[in-house]
Order: sequence, then structure tokens, then C-alpha cells
Amino acid sequence: VSKKGRKGVFFFFFKKSIMHSTFLLMARRPTAIFLNASRLDYDGALSFDKLSALTYLVLNKVDNITSTKDIVSKVGETEIVILKEMELSSEALEQFPASVKLICEAGTGYNNIPIRLARQRNISVVNVPTYSTESVAHMVITYIMNFSAAIFSQARMLYSDQNTINFKVFQHPIYEINNKILGLIGGSGTIGTAVTDVALALGMNVLISSRHTKLPPGHKYEHHSKVTVVPLTELLQKSDFISINCPLNSETRHSIGRKEIESMKPTAFLINTARGAIINEQELIECMKENRIAGAGLDTQEVEPPPADSELWKLPNVFMTPHIGWRRLETRQRLVDMTTDNIQSYIDGKLKNVVN
Repeated sequence: VSKKGRKGVFFFFFKKSIMHSTFLLMARRPTAIFLNASRLDYDGALSFDKLSALTYLVLNKVDNITSTKDIVSKVGETEIVILKEMELSSEALEQFPASVKLICEAGTGYNNIPIRLARQRNISVVNVPTYSTESVAHMVITYIMNFSAAIFSQARMLYSDQNTINFKVFQHPIYEINNKILGLIGGSGTIGTAVTDVALALGMNVLISSRHTKLPPGHKYEHHSKVTVVPLTELLQKSDFISINCPLNSETRHSIGRKEIESMKPTAFLINTARGAIINEQELIECMKENRIAGAGLDTQEVEPPPADSELWKLPNVFMTPHIGWRRLETRQRLVDMTTDNIQSYIDGKLKNVVN
């Protein structure tokens, strides 16, 4: 074969290789639907450009879907299903077509997805475990600082009919938080560690509950003089503030109830930024009516929002926020980007953050 002929053969195969690679790239651009995109992008401020370039993406701009029929209809023949804290029933999952290969929880908790059934159907479920670490940790600290200065209660008084009187008479104790004790339930994880970072900077002492007598080997605070691992009973008895930072599962559901609350100091505050159902809400309500502890700060509730007739709305020592720990703009954009990374790893055949 002549030199010119060899060059022609080379360019023929080179062109064919490029065309083949392009075809494979196009073939691996799967279909995807975000079933309740408005739950995450409620203000239209987020960019889905990277995810749209990676997939044939449909953004279903609603906050929630409760109808099984509607969920199945929206999924259609899609390959990737994305949702944010939306209940996916077993009934709906059982009706998903064989095209569905991946369910992405756009968040950390995945108790809203029947993961065992998904595995039986050969559907992988992935989550994003670290997108809101700093944001949720800062929410815990925000509650601590508000409680220490009685800001919630003082604000209520100032906007009452007695506002001029309340400028002169302080009816709530306020105090410094340095040297106070912060107890972390589930405090050895990423969020608990981030809370500890700030608490130590503020001069607090930190107790972490664990079944073990020490933190995991190599943990950032394994040998820190102001961080101590104790049984839950001791943490409840000694802490000035208690923050719940553990996941919701069969062991932790309603694990904080009357017994645990009655073990706390009467001057202590309970803070929940994890999952509402970790606290037995009815028992909490009864304890707060009896003023067993100084106050409770709930960024998460068992039902969000609580029913209109819930007594949580009426209790003067319970302060609620609408699950805003993860809602900061940067946090939500990070969640979109990390969900995109999970999908990229699926396309590459190297799944990560698999929970089933």
C-alpha cells in the first residue's frame, strides 16, 4: 500500500473511531426527571445547566406529588428519577417501568424511599450525604445563640401590647455560652463534627453520646480536652443545650421522649435539625406544657408543616422554623451539583453514595 493509501486508511479509521465515540457519548445521555423540583428550586434561583447537559432532563415544577397514579405517569419510561424529601410509596415503586435504573434522593435522608424494594427491582438508590454539613451545623449554633440571649422570647414581648414595659423589664434569663455544655446526639458524624468546630470556637464544652467509650480512630476530636464521649443518660443530665444530629431509622424513631426529656436540666434547651420523628412529638408537647425544660427549637417536625390544630403552635417555650437548615442558596446549588456528580458516576459505571 502506498504512503498516500496508508494515510487514507488511517484517516478512515480515525474518523470512524470519532463517530463511534460520539455515538457512545450520545447513547449515555440518559433521560431524567426531577419529580418535585420546586421543593429545591422554589425561588427559581438555581442552575441546572450541568445536569441538563448530562441528561435529557425534565423539571417537574411542583413541591410534592402524593398520588401514586401521578408519580407513575410522570416517570413514564425515564431512566433516572430524582426527588427531594418526597414520599415514594412501595405501591408507586412497584409500578415503575423496567427503564428506571437509578433513584437520586436530592438530600441526605432517604427514609422516604423503600430502598429494599428498589434493590429487589435492581434500581440503585443514591443520596448526597455532605451537601448541607456547614449549613445545618450553623442552624444548630443559631438556635444556641438565640436561646442564650432569649431573642425569640424577647422579640415576642417587644411586639406585644406591652412593648414599652418589656424594654424595662427583662423576664427571661440571658447568659454567655462560653463554658456551657453542648450535648450532641449523633455527634461523631460530619454534621456533629461541624457543630463541634463552632462550639469549641465559642468556648463551649462538648459531650457526644455513643455506645462506645471513645470516638472512632482518627476522628478529628479523638483526643481533644474539651470533647468527651459519654453515654446518652449522662449527656442528657449534664448538657445545657442538646442537639439531635443522628439519622432517622427504626432505632432512632421516637427515641427522644418523656423519659429522656425529664432527664434533662430544667434550664436546658433541646434542638432538632435532623428529622422530626426522632422526637416523640406528643410526649414533647406534654413535657413542654409542664415546663420540664427551658425550651425546644425545632427546625424539623414529624409532619411538615405541623397540622393547624397541633399544640406546637401554641406553646410559648417551643420555637419552630420551617426546615430551613438546608435551604441557603449556596447549599441548594451545591446539592444540585453533587446530584449531578452522582449521575455522572452512574453513567461512568462507578456508582457512589449508594444506600441500598
